[in-house]
Amino acid sequence: MKKILFLLIGFFWFCDSFASVDINLVNSAENYLNSITGLSGDFIQTANGKKEKGTFSMLRPGKVRLDYDNMPVQLISDGKDLYFFDRSLDQITTVPLTSTPAGILIRKNIDLKNSDINVSETLSDKNTFSLKMNLRGQEGLGNMTVVFDRKPIKLNSWTVVDATGAKTDVAFSGLKKKSDFGKNFFQIQKHKTISASGGDSFYE
Repeated sequence: MKKILFLLIGFFWFCDSFASVDINLVNSAENYLNSITGLSGDFIQTANGKKEKGTFSMLRPGKVRLDYDNMPVQLISDGKDLYFFDRSLDQITTVPLTSTPAGILIRKNIDLKNSDINVSETLSDKNTFSLKMNLRGQEGLGNMTVVFDRKPIKLNSWTVVDATGAKTDVAFSGLKKKSDFGKNFFQIQKHKTISASGGDSFYE
């Protein structure tokens, strides 16, 4: 389970690269992401040759949830922190949301040109376009490429390469706009929590 956590955290980090950037594609992605209040659909995660399926939910600002079909695992952000919930151990590990690129997609205002996000490369073909990004000042910690469908513009997938070169692909399907999630949908009940920064705490 710890290996899964490290892969998920790896998804949330980026690195610098030098390549061409089409500002029109950056604007298209930024406008699309800012137009979304919430999304819900399915995902397939591929890492180290293994595939895992599950459901994906997002509500801006600040909230995201991934439930895995065949693992007792949840990844949930309540708008403040990111929680990795291992049901088999009845245990949660916390990661500050502000320290993860997960926050990029669920910020109140997504700015891909003038914030702490650096778009280092854009690519496009007939059906899709992609943006490769990194967090400024975090060189060497990995990179993330987000792929969008063209017509209509829609989140397609993302690929993350962490500092060790390990790659994690997450492909989405059946994504639909949704904002009427239950009141406590992005919450976890009280469990013992291991802090990523050291020390234990409890979360209600």
